Amino acid sequence: MMSGPNFGGSLAKLFGDNPAFSADIEVEAAMSSDQSMKMPGKMAFDSGKSRFEMNLSNAKGAQMSPQAAQQMKAMGMDQTIMISRPDTKTAYMIYPGLTAYAAMPIRDADASKPASAFKIQTTELGKETVDGHPCVKNKAVITDDEGKTHEATVWNASDLNKFPVKIETTDEGRTTTMLFKNVKTSKPDAALFEPPTDYKRYESPQALMQQEIMKRMRNMQPGQQ
Repeated sequence: MMSGPNFGGSLAKLFGDNPAFSADIEVEAAMSSDQSMKMPGKMAFDSGKSRFEMNLSNAKGAQMSPQAAQQMKAMGMDQTIMISRPDTKTAYMIYPGLTAYAAMPIRDADASKPASAFKIQTTELGKETVDGHPCVKNKAVITDDEGKTHEATVWNASDLNKFPVKIETTDEGRTTTMLFKNVKTSKPDAALFEPPTDYKRYESPQALMQQEIMKRMRNMQPGQQ
């Protein structure tokens, strides 16, 4: 299963003087040497807090067959919203189709570090146009307060306050590319970073799935599959 991009810690540093924004986003992740998966979604970000909305029905790639997407839709799990709150060390996985969500502790120590814990060094690689924006293509090396480094290739838009309209990272030999469109650099509504108050809360995704699947099986009519 493909998850949303993790915008905590080092990755947040790539946004420079753009601490808050909302945008459409397309994430392309290499699942193997010859297979990748594309997932369009919506993104909101504010000083480390992030929200990523996706619909598995819109995913493209060998990992997500139409049958699998249909199955997720039937279970009410095709629409997913992921909220990351490094300030409270909590992440939420929200399923509007189930009016339920799971709350989880953020275990990535990197995610809850303040921006000041990271230093960024950029090297210009050239100039390119991305989605109509004139960009400076940079190699970015981010070093944390423990000396660990993270590398990314970033396309900073000259007409959008150097906003990184395209980011490419490689982790364990797998490349992930994020393309941002319709970028708005105004502060998103604070309510976007909270789970809905009228949804049922579970303490883990496993508990949510177990309970909701059991509930659906009980509600199935005899003879239905």
